[in-house]
Amino acid sequence: MLGKCITNVRNSVPLVHNITNYVTVNDVANVLLACGGSPIMSDEPEDVEDITSICGGLNINIGTLNKRTIEGMFVAGKKANEIGTVTLLDPVGAGASKLRTETAVKLMDELKFDVIRGNISEIKTLALGSGTTKGVDADVADAVTDDNLDAAVKFVKEFAKKSGSVVAITGAIDLVADGDRCFVIRNGRPEMGKITGTGCQLSGMMTAFVVANRDSVLEAAAAAVCTMGLAGEIAWSRMQDGDGNATYRNRIIDAIYNMDEETLDKGAKYELR
Repeated sequence: MLGKCITNVRNSVPLVHNITNYVTVNDVANVLLACGGSPIMSDEPEDVEDITSICGGLNINIGTLNKRTIEGMFVAGKKANEIGTVTLLDPVGAGASKLRTETAVKLMDELKFDVIRGNISEIKTLALGSGTTKGVDADVADAVTDDNLDAAVKFVKEFAKKSGSVVAITGAIDLVADGDRCFVIRNGRPEMGKITGTGCQLSGMMTAFVVANRDSVLEAAAAAVCTMGLAGEIAWSRMQDGDGNATYRNRIIDAIYNMDEETLDKGAKYELR
């Protein structure tokens, strides 16, 4: 079911404009190329409107904020909304500082996002307008577990309905929901947390998946989450003695590069609730 989404990405080669953080920008570009998309990066306010105009998707990531890039996010986002470009928000570290929280909340207030993707603490911050996160990692107390899964599913559906966006919460258990349905996804490896930027990479890839599957945004977002998690599993199975997190990062990108419809359909681990 979800495998068709990656085939559509490879067939359409969606161009995605990324205003993303400079810690992970190169890996975001490589993952987009690996999944079949095409990346372009620009955050200069005088440049972003023209760039957004030629792209099918806009990925806004607040991981390394400054006043110039914040301005660029709003200019690009308004242009994207005006012309109907797929738009995704990754509120990295929302809740960790006043600037991040206020910027994320203002982006939500002024722009329409097709998808919002973050960890549970970041998403709770957006839902409440304030919150606490532990750096850019989810607060342990907020982790989605089997014990609180029912409540977490209810929360993400309610926030999706309120925001009008598909909402993806990623962690040990991933949740991808609209107002009515929620994919509960169990792909991935805990070792993925030792690599900088797997979430940022996922946001870029998810934008491409949604661009290529405009009629099924929920399924496209879920397929992107499954693709990243499954790639983490495949990559880990290929690790050799002496390999470390740098090799693991490369193997994940390679696994995405070699991912096909059959592999994704066979390896995706999810239930619909």
